[in-house]
Formats: sequence, C-alpha cells, structure tokens
Amino acid sequence: MPSILNIGRRVELVPIDTHFKDITIGLYRQQVNDTAVYRVHTYSRLDGAINRIQEVMKSMCILGGMQETSDGLLCFPCGEKHEAACRRVFLEACKQASDSPVEPRPLHILDKKSQLTISVESVGNGIYKVSSNGEGRSAVRRITAIAGGLKKLGEMDTDAENSDDRVAFSCGHSHDALVGLLLVRAPNVRVILRQEEATASRGVLTAPSQQT
Repeated sequence: MPSILNIGRRVELVPIDTHFKDITIGLYRQQVNDTAVYRVHTYSRLDGAINRIQEVMKSMCILGGMQETSDGLLCFPCGEKHEAACRRVFLEACKQASDSPVEPRPLHILDKKSQLTISVESVGNGIYKVSSNGEGRSAVRRITAIAGGLKKLGEMDTDAENSDDRVAFSCGHSHDALVGLLLVRAPNVRVILRQEEATASRGVLTAPSQQT
C-alpha cells in the first residue's frame, strides 16, 4: 500500500512553470520542533521534474538566504517562518530559467519614480535602515514609502524607535539576501500585491491523476 506524503500546508502556488513543461509547483510549510520548514513540490511525473524542483530550491537558497535541511526541506537560518517573504522568494525562484545564473540581489536600487539610489543597510538585531543619495522632502517621502513597501512584502515590523526609515525582522536576525530581493519590489508594492492576488485567484493545484 503506497504511503501518503505529508507535505504540509500550501502557502503559494505556481500553476504553470513556463521554464519547465508548464508543470505546477507548490510551496508548503511544516513545523519541525521549533523550526518552520518549507517543501517545494510537484505532482508531475515528467522526466526532469525532480531536477526542476532542485533548481528552484537552489535558487531560493541564493535569492532568499535560505538553507536546505537534512530532510531535503528549506528553512531560514533563524528558524522563523517569515512566510510572506518566503512566498516571494519562491515566486522569484520559479521565474529563473534552468540555464540562467542566479545571484543575490544587491542592497541598493535605482528608484525609477524619484531617480534616486535607494540603499538598505543592516544595523543589527534584524533592523534595516533605508536611505537615499538625495535630500529634501521628496527623498524623505520615497524613503518612507519604500520602507513601508518592505514592511508589507516581508511582514516586517517598525523598529523600537518607531522610525519611518527603519524596518525590522521580529526574529532579531539579519537577512541580507532576503531584503535585497524584497527591495526590488518595494517601490511598486501596491501593484505587486494586486498582481499576486489576481494570480492566486486563478491558481489551482491539479490532482496527480490529471498531471502528465
């Protein structure tokens, strides 16, 4: 009698992986003792599907600073779930083609709206400070907006000083690769969230009997 794999609670779904034969890939979360762990899974039995899953996992480690456990699952070094941020790491990893190089995102971007260079710096205890190379009210507004975008995308907190230019991870640990990835999306957070909601409303995990 075949065993049933407990893959956990689904937290994100890519209905069609355009980089590998349109298979469906899901991200699932489990709790192992005090550590939140994630499984990248597909029901597809196509040749190469397992390799594609391994590629996505490797990309998540690079882009999100995650690490692989001895059981072939993924987690953040701090052991916390950071679920909203992990979902975005997963989605970004699934956008990577098999033959494309994957590198961590830098902690600075060119903000197209203001034409300012926005930088994020770790100041310890999981706190990150957002700054720019500009001055004046417009620069302050963009810094505040992008800090707010980071908070929404990564479910981050306001730091203890309640500063508009600082955000913090509740775990108290630094996550530079993760912040670099979120920073790319932070200036357009409203658009990103609307797109994700639209995608989620269309996403349905196909049963194994219906996948090739």
